[in-house]
Amino acid sequence: MFILGVDTATSVAGAAVIEEDRLISERFVNNLKTHSENIIPMIKQVMDDAGIKPDHLHAIAVTGGPGSFTGLRIGMSVAKTMGQVLNIPVIAISTLRMLAWNVYGVNGIICPVLDARRNQVYTAVYRSAPGDFEELLNPAALEIDRLVSGLMQFDEGVTFVGDGIPVFGPFLKERLGEKAHFGTLINSRPRAAAAAELGLAKLKAGRLPDPMFLQPVYLRKSEAELTWEKKHGS
Repeated sequence: MFILGVDTATSVAGAAVIEEDRLISERFVNNLKTHSENIIPMIKQVMDDAGIKPDHLHAIAVTGGPGSFTGLRIGMSVAKTMGQVLNIPVIAISTLRMLAWNVYGVNGIICPVLDARRNQVYTAVYRSAPGDFEELLNPAALEIDRLVSGLMQFDEGVTFVGDGIPVFGPFLKERLGEKAHFGTLINSRPRAAAAAELGLAKLKAGRLPDPMFLQPVYLRKSEAELTWEKKHGS
């Protein structure tokens, strides 16, 4: 069973092909090109690397958000179009769950943090459980102070992953001290392979919404919407 993973949620674009529990090919890039320029050639490359054609795919797993509004729309559009043409399921995977999956199995709490600007992060809180996660905080856009206040309620250490680390890492370390641990550069980026693996689990469980109704999960309004409301009132 071949699953294509697609990720365009952050500045890094990625694509991967897995077959059941085997990662066959994965590529990711963070260059000056846009995701709309990168992602389709990258999908072709990973399928060529895997030695498969589009009609060999059983499903497509795509980053469902949160993340870059434009990036999410590009990835979702490509995945839905491919799914419709190939008549296969399209499965949206939370960016935060993908990040947590990069460090699945670590002791304590896992807290993905994506920089949402305005001193906020897109975040959730997880604890590893057999084959999945226990979700302790639902995905949300939070002020960093509010997140830290919530994390102080836990006695366990906290492993942070995500592109919010360079921005908020010093503050998190100052507030949480030895309880704060930080992922590496590699596991702090969403990976298309994680989308594919989590998508395969959803496919096997049969939790498949109609792909035509899939929409990115932004968790808050865009900068343009916030600016307009500030000028004109909500």
